[in-house]
Amino acid sequence: MSEALDRDRVRKLFDLRSSYNALSGGDFREDPYPIWHRLREQAPVHPGVVHELTGYPGSAFFQGLPFEDRPHFSVFGFDACDAAFRDEELFASSPEPVDPTDETVSYTTSLLQMGGARHRRYRGLVQPSFVPAKAKWWIMNWIEEAVHALVDGFLDEGRAELNTDFCAAIPLLTITGSFGVPVEQALTIRESLSDPPKIVSILAPVVAARRESPQDDLISVLVEAELKDEDGVMHRLSDVEIYTFALLLLLAGSGTTWKQMGITLAALLQRPKALDAVRENRQLLRAAIEESLRWTPTDPMFSRHVTQDIDFYGVHLPRGAVAHLCIGAANRDPARWDRPDEFDIHRPLKRSLGFGGGPHICLGMHVARAEMTVGIGTLLDRLPNLRLDPAAEPPRVIGMYERGATEIPVVFG
Repeated sequence: MSEALDRDRVRKLFDLRSSYNALSGGDFREDPYPIWHRLREQAPVHPGVVHELTGYPGSAFFQGLPFEDRPHFSVFGFDACDAAFRDEELFASSPEPVDPTDETVSYTTSLLQMGGARHRRYRGLVQPSFVPAKAKWWIMNWIEEAVHALVDGFLDEGRAELNTDFCAAIPLLTITGSFGVPVEQALTIRESLSDPPKIVSILAPVVAARRESPQDDLISVLVEAELKDEDGVMHRLSDVEIYTFALLLLLAGSGTTWKQMGITLAALLQRPKALDAVRENRQLLRAAIEESLRWTPTDPMFSRHVTQDIDFYGVHLPRGAVAHLCIGAANRDPARWDRPDEFDIHRPLKRSLGFGGGPHICLGMHVARAEMTVGIGTLLDRLPNLRLDPAAEPPRVIGMYERGATEIPVVFG
């Protein structure tokens, strides 16, 4: 499998500093947390946009931006962010209701933008494939094969760059594998995230084949799923609805898990005592992953659209405003965590907003946890004396709205 992946293409696609990631502020190299701490201490809610309040000098776009004709507010406290996530009537995920049956394949009509009963119906279709009990299905069918093939590719070299050569490829291969797409097309799909028709051209033969003969994969689940519409009539998903859901999984899943795994690995490798503790007691690996989600979530901001005038944590938010929920700041709120800036795998487990919250909490979070657990665990199993390469530049976490580690150069053996 690793033979089919062009490392140079992978590194170009998954380098946060590349032009591909520039729109989300991939060139931001400062530590935003001191500024976020100061803002949160001043007030939980501020007028303005997160990157502007942080001092990022350029334009940066992410979910909820730009909407230049609307007032913007940024939320930095845990309780305030949590409250907004939970209240989808006041804080909607889309400025207008979306129609998933529209014939246009687009991220803007995906599950991420739906609200209310429609969101619950569509999410209910696929939720059974993403519950914790289903993790073994993902692991046995796709995750383990991808992880071991990638390790095989550099095992004899005694060194590796784990961020792009390992972390980045795992979720991409997992998702495309669950679609029944050949490995050699995986990178083409990643390159085409801004070109939905290209992805549809790859998925269309697979969807057609699964309609004829379902298999044990995610496209077959979607093909066979039945949805009850607003009138109570049952129907199957259309091709367009399946393509739109696949696009969402590719957009959300192939980026976030890669970056979070890299952040977790970098944090452990830069703290050898913590790495040794995880190596000796694999029960601590879950704690390390949850701590990394709290300490540095890959997507530190999600946006919501205010549906009516409201006084929210001391600030008046007018109807039509955009509220940017800075979960990066919320996850280090000292009102909820002691020593919030420390990465501590022995910290008592407490819910964070690393996967968001409320009705739109990340659908694939259990698959993401499985990918990170199998990936990091396999590295510790198969790479003896794994450590950062002392002759190379150590990894740094960079990026504005998509934060991740730079190269993670390691040696072993």
